[in-house]
Amino acid sequence: MSRFRRAAAAAIGTMMTLFCAGSSCLLSDAVVNTSQYPVFGVDVSHYQGDINWKELEDQGVRFAFIKATEGSGHIDESVRDNLTNGAETDIKLSCYHFFSFDSPGETQADNFIASVGKDEIDMPPVVDIEYYGDKAINKPSPAEAEEILSPLLQRLEEHYGKKPIIYTTLPVYLRYVRKNYSDYPLWIRSVKFEPDLIEWKFWQYSDHGLLKGYSGDEQYIDLNVYCGSEEEFEKEFI
Repeated sequence: MSRFRRAAAAAIGTMMTLFCAGSSCLLSDAVVNTSQYPVFGVDVSHYQGDINWKELEDQGVRFAFIKATEGSGHIDESVRDNLTNGAETDIKLSCYHFFSFDSPGETQADNFIASVGKDEIDMPPVVDIEYYGDKAINKPSPAEAEEILSPLLQRLEEHYGKKPIIYTTLPVYLRYVRKNYSDYPLWIRSVKFEPDLIEWKFWQYSDHGLLKGYSGDEQYIDLNVYCGSEEEFEKEFI
């Protein structure tokens, strides 16, 4: 392991200790086994404002998911700065697209592809599928979601040459993802407990993280871990 890797690993341990006292996180009920999941990351959007990526790296951040697009027309105002400045560090980057139940998958894919170059991300692209607006009450049917989600995922895989990661919550996973998309890498949100009954690649365990290095309206930053060792992460993404 290089000097940087050793320093990053040490920083991870120190920083995660700040968030996890004993067996539970200070601002989240989720229990994070840092010896089992030592590879730590964040996800960001314009809400974090100007980001000092080197400062995030110095705190042990090894990977980051950057919001890029939403639906068929929205582009996050910070995606260009975040990709450019994040590339100046050794943090492994990906971008995510916020899925819309209300526009075609093909045009959603076009929006993301126009915003994120193939060579700008180290990890697969991400599709974030969750309820918004009144969707939790007026739930689209699985068939309606599949009609939009399938062409979106297929187009992204064809363009980037990697199977996209799906980010979702447990209720949405059970309704829309588990049956037809279980072969896609899963990034799961579970801020109350470890999602140990399903197979996941990344776990968002807190939405109340506090790190140095950003100055947006949102004081918190989402915290995540990779399901595997440092060596496995390096083999997969480096």
